[in-house]
Amino acid sequence: MARDITKTKLELAPHQIVLRPLVTEKGFNKAERINAYAFEVNPLASKDDIRRAVEDLFNVTVVRVNTQNRRGKPRRYRYQTGHTKNWKKAIVKLDSEDRINFF
Repeated sequence: MARDITKTKLELAPHQIVLRPLVTEKGFNKAERINAYAFEVNPLASKDDIRRAVEDLFNVTVVRVNTQNRRGKPRRYRYQTGHTKNWKKAIVKLDSEDRINFF
């Protein structure tokens, strides 16, 4: 049986949990329509950790957090094959009065 890595006793700081915002057309569309923002987050972080980190870093109120574990894609470089890294994506829905400005 696989070990659940989210139940570790490791305490992460907010800047270690939220690695970077995902600035894409799809992300901006969601931000405008339903006030939801996408972030690349630490794979060890739980939904509660992500909620606290976003609230601390951006001074907003988080309504809901959805997460996705993304699998790395196969890539080729010349004659060698490999994979990009696996990563975790979080879609954070904010309260209707709150906004995040990345630019």
